[in-house]
Amino acid sequence: MDKKIGVYVHIPFCKSRCAYCNFYSLPSSSVAGGGKLMSAYKAAVIKHIAEYSAQLDGYLIDTIYFGGGTPSHFGASRLVDILDALKKSGHVLLDSEITAEINPASITKDEMIRLRRAGFNRLSIGVQCADNTTLHNLGRTHTYEESVKTIKDARAAGFKNLSVDVVYGLPSQTAETWAQTIQKIASLKAEHISCYSLKIEEGTELYAFKDSPFIPDDDTAANMYLYAVDMLSRFGYKQYEISNFARRGFESKHNMKYWLGEDYIGFGPGAHSCIDQSRYSFTEDVNAYIEQVGLGRRIVEHDEDMSDFENAGEYLMLRLRTTHGISEKEYYDIYRLKMDLVLNLLRKYEENGWAVFKDGRWRFTPKGFMISNVLIGELLEAQTKQRTQISKPWQAQQADEDTQLTLFDKRPVAAGLFSGRRLVGHNKLL
Repeated sequence: MDKKIGVYVHIPFCKSRCAYCNFYSLPSSSVAGGGKLMSAYKAAVIKHIAEYSAQLDGYLIDTIYFGGGTPSHFGASRLVDILDALKKSGHVLLDSEITAEINPASITKDEMIRLRRAGFNRLSIGVQCADNTTLHNLGRTHTYEESVKTIKDARAAGFKNLSVDVVYGLPSQTAETWAQTIQKIASLKAEHISCYSLKIEEGTELYAFKDSPFIPDDDTAANMYLYAVDMLSRFGYKQYEISNFARRGFESKHNMKYWLGEDYIGFGPGAHSCIDQSRYSFTEDVNAYIEQVGLGRRIVEHDEDMSDFENAGEYLMLRLRTTHGISEKEYYDIYRLKMDLVLNLLRKYEENGWAVFKDGRWRFTPKGFMISNVLIGELLEAQTKQRTQISKPWQAQQADEDTQLTLFDKRPVAAGLFSGRRLVGHNKLL
């Protein structure tokens, strides 16, 4: 058994909905009997995991990610119970990257100690910005000072891999306040930083202010992004994806599965899965999810089988999100397709400063990342024009695996697995 898979668990509960949030989640204010519902949801997820044990048996689980919503609002005890269920139903490696998203002031140090002892080794902390007025206006329930305390408590709890989320292009945010946020966040010395551009989605509270003069314009937001790329590199954070920066060896291994087209399986309402060439997602309704899992009924809302050509398109779309980029040889070895028209466009992008060719690979520059949606759309159109009959009489699995390892140091597969609730072969925290 050497095939690896990542697991995503969606926790659709939060204390309150942020003004910009468009993810499927249930704020406490909108849920009657929230604690009872969360316990019922935990039981449904555990049952769902058990039902998938036969499918998980063929894989080594090397990443687990609890996202939301706000997993820390769900409670450390419930998170640990779900993780224990994954240990019992799947082959979870001792050195798996196991992440929980948390919000500042929504979890205590004792709860973080409990997570760490259960096997969680990475926290993703939603700081968002360093200005308390902006945090309040966004509906965040914490201050920047509470973010700092949460990070200190996480270190005291034994976490050596922390990620911090920040957002630029926020209402009334200026270049100066963004610079202050970047400098303060960098000084916290987290191993990983994600910088996301504010996207005002229909259906969110912020959508009413979509055309407001208080929202930074595109040029201002672009300058904020370029400033972050430059300053974070000075602080030792290497950009490895459009919005993500990390110290060497601390790239998000789970998220890399998405961008490199590796297998992952999701549990929870709205969770997505990708296994081989099959994609599917579950219904975005927590009550329906609980009911249907309890009855053993089908809860898949969308599913599709990807063709080789569609996978080739995702190769371009997803890998060009990373600074590792794409390779003509790699593309041909996997998909048996030529990319002459794609290369012609990339050369034009290079002339405009949007792409660069180095060590046999094409990747976008920071300026190219800013308009990557447009550029990738053009590349996919060029790929379609050059479409040929795909013939794939053999699996290029080894070539694909070698490629996927290039962003990280190669490591041998750990022989140790989690067993039940304890760390096999370990008497103390790693």
